[in-house]
Amino acid sequence: MQRDLCSVVGQRRLSLRLVQDERELNAVQRLRWRVFYAEMGADAGAPRPEHLDADVYDPLCDHLLVIDEDASAGEQVVGTYRLLRESVAKRSFGFYSAGEFDLAPLAHLGGSGELLELGRSCVLPPYRTSGTISLLWRGIADYIARHDIALMFGCASFAGTDVDAHAAALSYLHHRHLAPAECRPSVLPGKGVAMDRLAPGSYDERRALMELPPLVKGYMRVGAKFGEGAYVDHAFNTIDVCVVMPVEAIADRYAARFSAAA
Repeated sequence: MQRDLCSVVGQRRLSLRLVQDERELNAVQRLRWRVFYAEMGADAGAPRPEHLDADVYDPLCDHLLVIDEDASAGEQVVGTYRLLRESVAKRSFGFYSAGEFDLAPLAHLGGSGELLELGRSCVLPPYRTSGTISLLWRGIADYIARHDIALMFGCASFAGTDVDAHAAALSYLHHRHLAPAECRPSVLPGKGVAMDRLAPGSYDERRALMELPPLVKGYMRVGAKFGEGAYVDHAFNTIDVCVVMPVEAIADRYAARFSAAA
């Protein structure tokens, strides 16, 4: 991205761009701490008095930054997305998701373009609106066009680690939205659980759809499919599914909506 994208969401003026320096990266890491640890109950392990969610991937990635232009100083960063391109991943630690899922089926799908891993998405509660999500997707559309991205993938999370609490929603994804076998990541052996918890017809599909996390439903609206099995992440207090989104398969209505950005 070479410019800010702007939007008015409710009564707030929001802008979006890539992180430009260490100070802004720290602001993103503080935001992630507030959402993942303070709100969602992730386990920090060793004490982190600085209250930053940081790892070895952060310096390698590009980070989308949602800024509330009307907020007071120090409170302006309200949303983020972490973006890791295949060419960068190959020169370093690989993809973050490879610690949870076997990504080998995706290796041949980039074709003439690159794979892009989406991760660490979070938005503060007051800003979790369709307007904010649309702004983030405009930024992603701009990014995939500038970097010739052919396929996006990443993890999306269900809150908590009680698989039975999400049995219907996970079963719905497995029965209705599984990726084709030739491009279907699978949870690593011994690290996950089957998603088909319930047999087809034994649960209310409409209710299961309603119970899906908003991010998962957002991915589905742009044509996403899902990998085999779910990863139980006790450290982050989540159940993760692998999302696969070929750029060419993104729903036409979204491609048209974001064409100005791309």
